Amino acid sequence: MPRTDAAIPPEAPLHDRLVDCALALLERGEAEVSLRAVARAAGVSAMAPYRHFHDKSALMAAVALRGFAMMEANARAADQKDDAAAALAAQGEAYIAFARAHPALFRLMFADGAGMTLPPDQCKGGYALMARRVAHLAPDRAEAGALACWGLVHGLATLALDGRLPPDPAAERAALELMARALTTRARER
Repeated sequence: MPRTDAAIPPEAPLHDRLVDCALALLERGEAEVSLRAVARAAGVSAMAPYRHFHDKSALMAAVALRGFAMMEANARAADQKDDAAAALAAQGEAYIAFARAHPALFRLMFADGAGMTLPPDQCKGGYALMARRVAHLAPDRAEAGALACWGLVHGLATLALDGRLPPDPAAERAALELMARALTTRARER
């Protein structure tokens, strides 16, 4: 009998189960996430995934899209602070934590091509949330501030995944708070 992943409910729509199984295989470090392996993990025939995805690239794009939704949910949860600067720093911490918790998914989203094939409007929810906080802190420099913030958090996350940044939550938080304060200070100076 085909094996299904115990964490994936068998009653979930097949499209979602296939994405869940592909994500689980990716995060377990499978060398090659194939449609056949995903079908086996979902407990369906080898041809069943083709009813939902044209090819492996389409499936992996759906996995990357799921990753962007997960990242946005983490950013929204972190954003629950009254102070805009603290909320912005918390969003950055959530971004870096997401990358550390889901390294293969993070790379799929940003470096391995699948995420690059997605329409930009489908993967900018987390960025838009951060940009709104930046606009609140520095309305006259919102676009440049959002780009600077994203560059900082994405750079820290990438350095962490590449082994160039040892885990040091206090130092990361200090860098993120410095960025938030810089935005606030710059806005007050104008």
